[in-house]
Amino acid sequence: MMELTDRHYRFLARLMTERALLFTEMLTANAVVHGDRNYLLGFNPAESPVALQLGGSDPAMMAEAAVIGSQWGYDEINMNVGCPSDRVQSGRFGACLMAEPELVAQCVASMRNAIDKPVTVKCRIGIDRNNSYRALRDFVETVADAGCERFYVHARKAWLDGLSPKENRDIPPLRYEFVYRLKQEMPHLEIIINGGITEWEDIRDHLSEVDGVMLGRQAYYHPSLLCDVDATVFQLGSGIKPAADIASLAAIARRYAEYMQGEFERGVPMTVMSRHLIALFQGVPGARNWRRHLGGQASKAQSAIELVEQSLQFVLSDADRSQSTRLPACVQNQNTDVGN
Repeated sequence: MMELTDRHYRFLARLMTERALLFTEMLTANAVVHGDRNYLLGFNPAESPVALQLGGSDPAMMAEAAVIGSQWGYDEINMNVGCPSDRVQSGRFGACLMAEPELVAQCVASMRNAIDKPVTVKCRIGIDRNNSYRALRDFVETVADAGCERFYVHARKAWLDGLSPKENRDIPPLRYEFVYRLKQEMPHLEIIINGGITEWEDIRDHLSEVDGVMLGRQAYYHPSLLCDVDATVFQLGSGIKPAADIASLAAIARRYAEYMQGEFERGVPMTVMSRHLIALFQGVPGARNWRRHLGGQASKAQSAIELVEQSLQFVLSDADRSQSTRLPACVQNQNTDVGN
């Protein structure tokens, strides 16, 4: 998600789940080829596995960007043809490309010929009035013939003329049955569902129909949800129950504070990193004061450790304070090297 899932958020997310595949923000192929690669592509090895999400429509440029992403260590290259914003339409990438399946197929083929890592596509179920199941299947068949074996499908169509990007996340109705049918009729493809998914009960239901679930803003604005991913989806360890285990969330916040301090000393502004902690205690008593203190003091703080400790006092009881020095299951076995 643009301006949200940067490398700092991904480090925080990885403290909560070892196995979930994380995504970069969408980057244009042109920016990757011609821009500041260290700024755009640099990431901590502890974040892996990570997919690099690209936007573009020129097959040669997409292939060059894919090669660069592969060389930087990304585990998957994903072509985004689902973003409905005006900016991407004017640049001829994003959801408008669903009207040009042959061009998307050319981009996929070009990238697959250039790298030996998975090349995948994220799309909508349709655009504007071209939103029948037949149109979706035709699009997927055309792109799959070019070598794409994994599709992330947002189960809403996109209105490219008349709705804002935010409205396109809420107003077009969800049609999960389109995505289920796609998997039923094309079982050789890996189909991951996306859109409007907020509860674990829903995730379990979707996993009985498709190969995976992609979480977007729910994973950002309710990040503690990620602490249950490994235990619930991958059957690893015991997991934790974030809403009840405040001490475990505090341990995650402290671990992230160590990372923040290291990055701050390398020149990264504190506010760039601290903003990702704001929603960590969503729904916990004292969370409002946690957010206020963290947000209000980050720009003046010189120590991330002190900033987080002071903010934690608003959500921790005495019992939680004594327990939260021990790392929970979702933080253990992580790469502790927080350098670049």
